[in-house]
Amino acid sequence: MIPRHSRLHQPAVGLLPQHYLIGEGVSSLPELLSAPLSSVGAKPATLMAAAPVRQRSGPGGPRAQLPPCYYEGYLEKRGPKEKASRRLWTCLCGNSLYFFNNAKDSHYVEKLDLSGFVSLKDDCSRDRNLEAARLILRMKDGETKLTAPNLESRELWKGFLYSVVDLNVPSCLTLLPGQLQMLKEVVDKERSRRRTRTPTRAPPSPLSVPLVGEIPPCFRPVSRTEAEVLLERHPDCGNMLLRPGRDGCSLAVTTRQDLNGSVFRHYRVTQRDQGGYVIDVENPIPCATLHEVIDALVEKTAGTLQPFLLEEPYEENITYVSANDENGERILHTAPSSPLPKAPALPPKQDRWPSSPLSRSPAPDRRILTSPAPASPTNPMRRLILSPSPLAQTLNEELKMKLEKRRASQE
Repeated sequence: MIPRHSRLHQPAVGLLPQHYLIGEGVSSLPELLSAPLSSVGAKPATLMAAAPVRQRSGPGGPRAQLPPCYYEGYLEKRGPKEKASRRLWTCLCGNSLYFFNNAKDSHYVEKLDLSGFVSLKDDCSRDRNLEAARLILRMKDGETKLTAPNLESRELWKGFLYSVVDLNVPSCLTLLPGQLQMLKEVVDKERSRRRTRTPTRAPPSPLSVPLVGEIPPCFRPVSRTEAEVLLERHPDCGNMLLRPGRDGCSLAVTTRQDLNGSVFRHYRVTQRDQGGYVIDVENPIPCATLHEVIDALVEKTAGTLQPFLLEEPYEENITYVSANDENGERILHTAPSSPLPKAPALPPKQDRWPSSPLSRSPAPDRRILTSPAPASPTNPMRRLILSPSPLAQTLNEELKMKLEKRRASQE
């Protein structure tokens, strides 16, 4: 019996360092990363069984014509129209998933293009295999349920799928530094592949003719596939958008409706030489402006189609970045949301002239101020005339009567 440590150091086909490079044959590195750490030393034969299988079909075989393979392994797949799951050998080649009956097959049985990717989330429902981990891959034409052997394998599949779809390394997954570096290399290779590949169809190009009139707010400079994904992801923002045509000389209207799933329709809108636009349907609909194009489709469908208006979210708090004076680290701060303190109120301004000057007069008989004529705008100062008060006149008359009675009694 060969000692355990000597078996691990034996040169075996499929475990050479060059076979771990992504894109050169089918690498056995994904199987190594998804396997538990305890099985690396205990089951070396299992690792050697995952030898490169792309080379079995020969340098010019069917697999050699596929895009570079970034990750592979067994997954249980159930499509939107399938009643039962099937265990298939799955390869992430380029921007597509290729499914084989087993690892030795040269011809794939199914292909899933990830250009219609909508979302990817975990499925926490229980499986007969307690170690299995489920995924729900939502595409524009339905949902595909995938089941990975364990949680580690599911995280790696999610990392590779997000990297290929978004062309960016995801930061929301629990991965090791080496795995993150591997995803970064995948992103770089996929970007390079998309730049250098020969397009099978004319890519969407910007309009080569100027637009007449005001552009509707539902216009989006996106391709046909991007328009479908946009309408699928935001169904509450409308179901009809205006976009550039594929030929660069026309426009197109993409619509989405629900009928046992998403139903997409595309209508060509061309610009007429004599001015205006026309919707190219069986009975062409002429329109003077692009706004009338949208209004015509809304009217023809009795309001079922509504323009797509995606409102970008606004920040709810004020944030700012400041640097720490001690270590120089830059930190994002949130400004306090409490209202600013109000300025102190000024004391009431005193009148220059007293409101009741006669009440402070020390004279025994009060006098009132009368104005024989109203004040004019040019002469704000009134002419004041002093006159005896009625009370003073009454007192004087009583004093006179008493004095006359006293004089009469003395005589």
